[in-house]
Amino acid sequence: MTESYGELPEEIDLLDLVEQLIRAQGWTCERSGAEELRADVPGDWGTYALSCAWNDELGLFQIACDYDFAVPEERRPALDALLALANPRMWLGHFEHDPEAGVVGWRYGVLVREGMAVSSELVADLVDIAVSECDRFHPAFRFVLEKGLAPRTAIEATLLETRGEA
Repeated sequence: MTESYGELPEEIDLLDLVEQLIRAQGWTCERSGAEELRADVPGDWGTYALSCAWNDELGLFQIACDYDFAVPEERRPALDALLALANPRMWLGHFEHDPEAGVVGWRYGVLVREGMAVSSELVADLVDIAVSECDRFHPAFRFVLEKGLAPRTAIEATLLETRGEA
C-alpha cells in the first residue's frame, strides 16, 4: 500500500497526504473542512471508518479507525474489560469506546512540530497500522459484543499464536 510521492514541500498538509493515499487506493473519502477527513477503508473483516484530524494550534495529527459495532448496554462492562486486556498488547495507539457516539475504535495522535520531516510513507504506515490493528482485534470485539464470550476468552482465542508445523 505504501507509495512514494516524491519530494515533499516544506509546508506539508498531512490531510492532503492522507487524501492522496486514499484516492490512490481507489477508496472514497471526504473532507469536512480544512482540518478533518473521513474515509471508508476495507479491512479483512469489513469496512472501517477512518478519520484524520489536524489541530494546527497543538501541531497534532490524530488518526482513528472505527468499527460499526453496536454496543448493547448490558455488554458495556464486558467491553470495558476487553479494552483493558487489548490495549496493553498494542505497540501503537489504543482502543476506546465513546458511549455518546456509540463508537468503538482505534486512536493514535502524533505531534508534528515545525521542521519535522513527514513523509507519505509515514502517513501510509499510520493508515496500515490503523487497519491492521482493527483487523487483529475485530474477532475479539465480535466475540464479546455479539456472542457473549468472556473478554479473556475472546482475547485468547483471537490472539492465539500457532507454533510448529502440522
